[in-house]
Amino acid sequence: MPPRSPPALAVVRRSPDMEHVCTPLEPLLPAGNLKYCLVILNQPLDNYFRHLWSKALLRACADGGANRLYDITEGERESFLPEFINGDFDSIRPDVRDYYASKGCELISTPDQDHTDFTKCLEVLQKKIKEKDLQVDVVVTLGGLAGRFDQIMASVSTLFQAARISPLPIIILQEESLVYLLQPGKHKLHVDTGMEGDWCGLIPVGQPCNRVTTTGLKWNLTNHALAFGTLVSTSNTYDGSGVVTVETDQPLLWTMSIKP
Repeated sequence: MPPRSPPALAVVRRSPDMEHVCTPLEPLLPAGNLKYCLVILNQPLDNYFRHLWSKALLRACADGGANRLYDITEGERESFLPEFINGDFDSIRPDVRDYYASKGCELISTPDQDHTDFTKCLEVLQKKIKEKDLQVDVVVTLGGLAGRFDQIMASVSTLFQAARISPLPIIILQEESLVYLLQPGKHKLHVDTGMEGDWCGLIPVGQPCNRVTTTGLKWNLTNHALAFGTLVSTSNTYDGSGVVTVETDQPLLWTMSIKP
């Protein structure tokens, strides 16, 4: 049976009394109706890159992400031109930069060393969304979860910074993992697309979460405190209901596996 298309990822609103409903793996569904923009980071691109590219409203590369795009699309590069490439350009190769410039792609220098190219890319992307008056549900990011641990943590930090940059939810996908930062409040996650793997987790990055309550997990929480050094919900899984609810008093990182 092919994966079915559940409700789309809702735009996150900051009211703690409102339930935020989403289907984290919706962008990967062939029949999904989600409207999203795509950001490519400087890490290997996965098999679902082409599907995500084909349906994205706007596509961007953060610095060396352009190298990854250039290399994987050899022989068909003109069909895969990003709207813009940003960064301090310390990673993009000269031949790659020259190629995309010659094809009319916008190269935007963002030299600020206090923020990652990913963070700066989201800032540029949000401006583009406003300029083009695009109706966007979510920003999908490819990369950022493999390789160097310091860069993985930088990707997670960007999710925290994103709340001041854009009202849109930001999800990161790479290989078998997805991460999505839940803001304080109530969340309903649809996990019945058929693409979910076996594991999931709730990680209290940044600060303790003093009150976390869940349903739909094999090991649920009821007003539990989550914090490094005490309790972290890793290697959890689902109870088969197809829906997970999470209520948290602080930002809480949701992570889940994707079937290969």
